[in-house]
Amino acid sequence: MALVRCFEDGKVVGMVPYTDNLNYWDGHNWTCGSTGRHLGIGKTKDGRFYICYGTQWEGERDYAEIVSGQEAKELVLRHNPKIYEEIFGESLPVL
Repeated sequence: MALVRCFEDGKVVGMVPYTDNLNYWDGHNWTCGSTGRHLGIGKTKDGRFYICYGTQWEGERDYAEIVSGQEAKELVLRHNPKIYEEIFGESLPVL
């Protein structure tokens, strides 16, 4: 399992497992909607959420950022609602 640097408020706070579980199949590639880019969400050992930003572009590096629970929920709902219950331990919101 690959580890990436995780940032909070612009400072490195540790290493987290890389994930791209917010990607979707567009008919040709796994993507988050931007060519050569990937997106994932995970949870730290202390319960905080992080977003992984992956890249296939030379000279760029994968990294992660700590985000609020609300930001995490919005990203999952936007990119891959199928994993909502797995990530948050609650039912998908129905409006």
